[in-house]
Amino acid sequence: MRGGNVLKLLALVVLVAALVVVSIKPLTDPLSGILLGLDLRGGVHLVLQAEPDASGETVSKDDIDKAKAIISQRVNELGVSEPLLQADYDKGRVIVDLAGIQDPDSAVNLIRSTAKLTFRDPAGNVVLEGSELSDARAGPNPESAGSYVVNLTFNPEGTKKFGELTGQYIGQRIGVYLDEELLTNPQVNDKITGGTAFISGYATLQDAANDAVLMRSGALPVSMTIIEKRQVGASLGIDSLHKSIYAGLLGITLIYVFMLLFYRLPGCVADFSLIVYALLVLWVMCAFRVVLTLPGIAGFILSIGMAVDFNIIIYERVKEEIRLGKSLRAAMESGFSRAFITVIDAHVTTFIAAMTLYFLGTASIKGFALTLAIGIVASLFTAITFTRWVLRIVIGINPKMNTFWFNVRRDG
Repeated sequence: MRGGNVLKLLALVVLVAALVVVSIKPLTDPLSGILLGLDLRGGVHLVLQAEPDASGETVSKDDIDKAKAIISQRVNELGVSEPLLQADYDKGRVIVDLAGIQDPDSAVNLIRSTAKLTFRDPAGNVVLEGSELSDARAGPNPESAGSYVVNLTFNPEGTKKFGELTGQYIGQRIGVYLDEELLTNPQVNDKITGGTAFISGYATLQDAANDAVLMRSGALPVSMTIIEKRQVGASLGIDSLHKSIYAGLLGITLIYVFMLLFYRLPGCVADFSLIVYALLVLWVMCAFRVVLTLPGIAGFILSIGMAVDFNIIIYERVKEEIRLGKSLRAAMESGFSRAFITVIDAHVTTFIAAMTLYFLGTASIKGFALTLAIGIVASLFTAITFTRWVLRIVIGINPKMNTFWFNVRRDG
């Protein structure tokens, strides 16, 4: 039986070590690994101010919500991972954080454009609007190799209007405008009734794709002015990340030493469980695409301290049971059972606090709260389940080992 427990323990240690090694590459992969926020990865922070129209009508909450939704769609079309958008209704603003953006100026232009698409007859009158589009996609020019177009698909009403427009002005030119800027001025050769057309004249696929995004997402309900633009360099983010990692490693090292000195063998088990705990938290963050920020790292380190604190509560209970003369196995089982309610209460109250911060806090606080909440759930598993299981294996190797290894002297 003892030999079997030794093999179990060795197999467990090897398995966890292998998981650590195997996890390094996928977790740190810049594309599929843990997402880094603006403060760690670099990017651009924008504050967009909504401007009243010419009539001076006040910008409404509904206008801000619509603007935020359209900007979100445009940003997502850019392929930016986990953009962060917030609405400030009191000041009529939309706050945008884009992490890892490669071309900030292009992104800014795409976000702030009102994107009003219009088709105009030879006299310059608007005869068809972008609201009657159902889709717009970039693609190669079917008539000219090396150039690109935006393929348009109209809704039923737009199809009807576009057919009438092209039928009426055969041999003449129709202007296509985006935000009062002429995109193209093609000549109508035939009546187009199929509800599709394309806008040519793009030198690159990216240019065509940018305009397609604007047309597809629709026009902003109000004009947006950039009142703050702050670019965070990647080097600053990496420096912050490195400092946070060093601080975290120092804190974890001190925790490891403390547990070994004050709890000895159970402390060693707790230190081992922390490795499993860290893997759980990081893989959950990776799987659910949680963005890791500097406050998030603080939340992660705090949750490590809480996980250790839960172990301390349990171990103190176990030590009390040993002093009362119980065997190691009985003391361990009783200690875990008696500490269970205390540990659960601490988890639940802290989890409620974390969720309150997440739903009511600002962006930076949300990152802290979400990481802390994930850590609480993971620590509950490691403290109550994994640590208990490992201790059973350890005690099973030698149920009558000296209580010195638990830093306890029996009473009497």
